Amino acid sequence: MNKAVLETEVQAYIARHLNADPIALLLKKSPFPAVSQKELVSQIIGKKKSENKLPTWFATQGIYYPPKLNLAQTSSERTAAYKAALVKGTTLADITGGFGVDAHAFAQTFQKVYHLEKQVDLSAMAEHNFKVLGEDNIQTIATDGLEWLQTYQEVLDCIYVDPSRRDESKNKVFLLEDCQPNVVQAMDLLLKKSDIILVKTGPLLDISAGLHQLPHVAELHIVAVDNEVKELLWLIKKGFAGDCNVHTRNFQRSGMQRFDFPYNELATAPAAYSEPLTYLYEPNAAIMKSGAFQRVGAAFGVQKLHPNTHLYTAETLLGFPGRRFEVKEVLPYKKSALKSLNLQKAHITRRNFRLSVAQLRQQSRIKEGGDDYLFFTTGPRGQALVVHVRKASG
Repeated sequence: MNKAVLETEVQAYIARHLNADPIALLLKKSPFPAVSQKELVSQIIGKKKSENKLPTWFATQGIYYPPKLNLAQTSSERTAAYKAALVKGTTLADITGGFGVDAHAFAQTFQKVYHLEKQVDLSAMAEHNFKVLGEDNIQTIATDGLEWLQTYQEVLDCIYVDPSRRDESKNKVFLLEDCQPNVVQAMDLLLKKSDIILVKTGPLLDISAGLHQLPHVAELHIVAVDNEVKELLWLIKKGFAGDCNVHTRNFQRSGMQRFDFPYNELATAPAAYSEPLTYLYEPNAAIMKSGAFQRVGAAFGVQKLHPNTHLYTAETLLGFPGRRFEVKEVLPYKKSALKSLNLQKAHITRRNFRLSVAQLRQQSRIKEGGDDYLFFTTGPRGQALVVHVRKASG
């Protein structure tokens, strides 16, 4: 961490060049003897990326940003606040502290937060930023979180862990046992030090595998932002032996879409099938990740188009957790049908359909954009369909 980056003139330079081309800037010479051009560009990229992801950080003067890989791996401010609302108490240890966004959120609901980060520079950045942000109940310690836990003598109210999904060569990994730290291997230690463990994993982790490997999972939270799953949150309660409750959340500008269900009811609801009716419904990404395809249909009284087509339909407009469309036309799939649509532009989606979007665009010559949507899919009798829709209002 180069403290010269925090000087007034350097910070002003960073603010002035937020919208500049980073590659073009790298070719220029730094106007500051104590700060390299590479460091300047790194700070500019970090601040720019935080504008939407971390608005409090972006609006605060004197924040020191980490390399873009660390920033990419951190929670957004919105998802950090969500996970902090899941737990409360007096003391919490974030044993994979990183840039400190989650620790900052936990500091709003805990009296004392320990931020453990073994990368010395990253720990120093977090400590500096906590002071700038006015947080005085976070203690930063530059050490390995698991090693610190082994020497910590008291019992914590909660332990939070976000295992790194990169190996030593910076390659992405997806299995729990390949992440660092290995929470499966460390679970005995974690449960010895706290009755509540909150584990964050990447969106690609298989849910059934996670429930098999992690003990006492009371709640699973699937968190999406703008219909993209960002993280899975596993709330572990020592001694819990009941069924896991699944909470799907999709944050949007207009609000948050919610759908909850007990995991053991995942596939117990009977499915009903129908041709496309007046309205078409597409579940959001969090529900799709949960696998609750039959459960969501039964909960909202909508019918599926096909067992393997996760699109739903109904005669009435409902507050469905996903995208809602009004059906304009339903056609059997064939080239002549595409021509009869007479569309120059449309958004194309395929669900349970043999051709890719690229192939469909090449075949139809329909460009991306406009107010029309085309779903290429399979109907209840196994027939290939083109469903022409527009977004439903109201």
